[in-house]
Amino acid sequence: MDEMAIKLRMDPIAFRKANEPKIDESLDIPFSSRHLTECMDVGAEKFGWFRRTPQVGSMKRDGLTLGWGMAACSWIAARFGATASVEFRANGTARVACGTQDIGTGTYTVLAQLVSECLGIPLERVEVAIGDTSLPPGPLSGGSTVTASLVPAVYRAMADASGRLTATAPRTSDARFQRAKPTEVVFTKGRVHLKDQTPESGMFFEDVLTQANQSSIRGQGRSESTFTADKPKFSMHCFGAQFAEVTWQPEITRLRVSRVVTVVDAGRIINPKAARNQIEGAVVMGVGMALFEETHYDAHRGQPINSNLADYIVPTNADAPEIDVHFLGYPDFELKSLEQKV
Repeated sequence: MDEMAIKLRMDPIAFRKANEPKIDESLDIPFSSRHLTECMDVGAEKFGWFRRTPQVGSMKRDGLTLGWGMAACSWIAARFGATASVEFRANGTARVACGTQDIGTGTYTVLAQLVSECLGIPLERVEVAIGDTSLPPGPLSGGSTVTASLVPAVYRAMADASGRLTATAPRTSDARFQRAKPTEVVFTKGRVHLKDQTPESGMFFEDVLTQANQSSIRGQGRSESTFTADKPKFSMHCFGAQFAEVTWQPEITRLRVSRVVTVVDAGRIINPKAARNQIEGAVVMGVGMALFEETHYDAHRGQPINSNLADYIVPTNADAPEIDVHFLGYPDFELKSLEQKV
């Protein structure tokens, strides 16, 4: 893209905008959500792209020659099939369980946040159980799809558990629910209450379970894989724009990546801290791929010569640039409506 922009003497962003597609031309279907141009606009503003001059070696700072570049990116917005269970307990805690695993991307925290926010109970009262084959089958860890796969399954499990809980309320000794129909009882903010009244007027779910002489109530939920769709109606992706600055010191031939601004359109971000950490790690990996990492092979035997961390060079903290990460935070409503139809 940049090589074509240079040939046409166009700004790389302007060139990309001029060729922004209205549909996914490879599948001939519309995008479910696409905010790539906004990623570029926000990134350009935060990076200061308007100060760029395209002539080689024309930008200087503190005796260093500056190089500025940008690139766009996309990745699938897909889901694997997933199942989950959510359990309300008479001690006032809730348990969410799934047989998926956490490989360091924060699955434990994301599941706890989901249940805490939706049920209206403190985070410390949510137990997360994952990583065991005795639990409901979950998605594999790969392709940045675990959170997106688990969210609808956990939502459905919470809805199932909440429905069972509100159906239990009329069987308690509480006068507020004695003559209520199950459809007139709802569960919000950690309390069971009548639909036409505020949550504060109701009972905490643990009190409902205690009065009903039940130790717990469990719900199950499942979401289907989007990979199995034969004829998808929408092309589902996330998008991003990256802006990088490198510094060149010709006297000692020193090239460094000094700062990176990245703007990502990846739907609603459940855990911003963990998501930002994942993007920062990807930036550092990109620095390694561009400047340091290379496998050397023995010409006669074909074996890797630098097959250890002493000889295979990867970036360290000293090589990491200043990284500024931003998320647009637009939910994909087409993806949500698709899940509701499953």
